[in-house]
Amino acid sequence: MTYIVKPKMHHPALPTNALGLTRRDYEGRISTLCAGCGHDSISAAIVAACFELEIEPHLLAKLSGIGCSSKTPDYFLGQSHGFNTVHGRMPSVLTGANLANRSLLYLGVSGDGDSASIGLGQFAHSIRRGVNMCYIVENNGVYGLTKGQFSATSDKGSKSKKSVENTESGIDLVAMALQLGASYVGRSFSGDKDQLVPLIKGALSHHGPAVLDVISPCVAFNNHTGSTKSFDYVRAHNEAVNRMDVIPEAAPITAHYPPGALQEIVQHDGQTLRLRKLHTDYDPTNRIAASNYLQERQSKGEIVTGLLFVDPAATDLHDRLGSCVTPLNALSDAQLIPGTEALEKINASLR
Repeated sequence: MTYIVKPKMHHPALPTNALGLTRRDYEGRISTLCAGCGHDSISAAIVAACFELEIEPHLLAKLSGIGCSSKTPDYFLGQSHGFNTVHGRMPSVLTGANLANRSLLYLGVSGDGDSASIGLGQFAHSIRRGVNMCYIVENNGVYGLTKGQFSATSDKGSKSKKSVENTESGIDLVAMALQLGASYVGRSFSGDKDQLVPLIKGALSHHGPAVLDVISPCVAFNNHTGSTKSFDYVRAHNEAVNRMDVIPEAAPITAHYPPGALQEIVQHDGQTLRLRKLHTDYDPTNRIAASNYLQERQSKGEIVTGLLFVDPAATDLHDRLGSCVTPLNALSDAQLIPGTEALEKINASLR
């Protein structure tokens, strides 16, 4: 067996961010996915987003489940905390880690099988609880590791590589995220880097549960005529509602977007989202309108991409619980052990 290792040396002329890090410093190991896999494009977008946001790698935790998508955290942010959980259980492990140490950025990476099938309940409860995280679903509508069966997000009427038609309705994770109370919801396409990178930057900067459904064609089993998750189909049916840029702490980032009205959304932490709106009547701060728009366009065979909804003043699980700001592993025994008086007070409140 042959292993290819990335050289540790960097070209001295590589551009650096304010931390003195290059994009190479945000990469991981060499991908073992199929050549042309959309998941690798998502990994590259994550690398670009973290580099541009000037995130310190050791302050980010990346978690995943099982599947092609869940292998990808090995291919980016090699210097970050990482944990590969069991199938469908990533949201619970991420929630526990988040409660123990809220000082880290949390990036959950999953797939349509991992989140919409065995992990559907885990996905749903992490969103409704308001866990502060960026949850990226690498959605290819197929089980790539087990030879191309339909997944729970496969559209009804789509055809497999062997021309078998899917007779079951697909689960729309974006629609679910809107209904469950996610405060940042977007959809993108792995082949649209100009749209995807700002969406990831916005999700990582957002305070609250941020969900991104990224259509990522499987070149081995789901990139043919009849598939609704193929490169050609998504490009032909993509309906982008906006183009986005992120301004971290008022530091300007230049970008070139199609002509259109500009809408700025200042979030509660001071982060600014800039939306170039391609549809002047679309309001990304209206949850009900976003859900209706999604259904309307879906009925016309269109795949809506862009930032679909954002709550500028969102809260998260820690805000609701009033939890401790200091990570639990940094607390002393005296702080961790409540004592007899505190326990008696708790017991009395339950009588």
